[in-house]
Amino acid sequence: MHYNIQTQASCKVILVVLDGLRFDVAQSSMGYLGHWVEISQASLYKVQAELPTLSRPLYEVLLTGTPVSINGITANDVARLSHQTSLFHLATQQGLTTAAAAFHWFSELYNRFPFDRFTDREQHQPHLPIQHGKFYWEDAYPDSHLFADAEALRQSCHPDFMLVHPMGLDYTGHRFGGNSPEYRGRAIATDSLLAQFVPRWLSDGYEILITADHGMNADGQHGGIGADVRETPLFCISPRIAPGIYLEGISQMAIAPLICQLLALPYGKNMRPQSIPGCLSGIMDSPEPEKGCESHQLFGSPSPT
Repeated sequence: MHYNIQTQASCKVILVVLDGLRFDVAQSSMGYLGHWVEISQASLYKVQAELPTLSRPLYEVLLTGTPVSINGITANDVARLSHQTSLFHLATQQGLTTAAAAFHWFSELYNRFPFDRFTDREQHQPHLPIQHGKFYWEDAYPDSHLFADAEALRQSCHPDFMLVHPMGLDYTGHRFGGNSPEYRGRAIATDSLLAQFVPRWLSDGYEILITADHGMNADGQHGGIGADVRETPLFCISPRIAPGIYLEGISQMAIAPLICQLLALPYGKNMRPQSIPGCLSGIMDSPEPEKGCESHQLFGSPSPT
């Protein structure tokens, strides 16, 4: 089946955060996503993750577009509700529906703290920033189950913005290292899972962004400043982002403002919009875009490297 991505503009976005996926492995081992890039139906960006390259701080970076010096989520042990305005907050304030199938730290950041596994595993509360959620707390929770959780939420709740956050790559990387056959094999397996769900999402009119919080070094660790932990991918399947491979590197803090533009949301107070090659014109020009898809201009000519 052919999906005419170039004509399917929408106001619905799925953000997939593949925990622990480094850029070089994403580029070499994820053939399904690479196919979309190869046929000029998707783009691939090299992203520089913020510091420190730890999960909870970078969840906050991705969802609020703010660095740790502003948001205060400076380490995994800084466990509390976010003090920033996240994409979930912005979306619900504009009347959009939100959902997440994700690790329980997202619930702790944006819904309520602390997480109670007896009551918070599944959440359906319209007054919360994440209105519909299925959350897990074991790092070994199967990615196949997580994607099924996400699809159940998508079909039953029809979210305008949904986060999908599997942990398999991070779990495997910690056990075997980021240069291991096991880690590369997990990337291939994750790509195969995406191959089952991306066509469904595209058929329902979603624009899809696939990225990571951080990478993984050969020791099975992250938290430092090396390219193996800082360089992460961003795959975009959207009619408003020019196809191509962009290797010059973009800031991780640019992702949240990009999603604001795709969803026609105002930027959060502390977001730092930045230019992204190949993106729709005017993406960084208006801090408060009008609500409605028709306000966006489509991309111009790509300038990939």
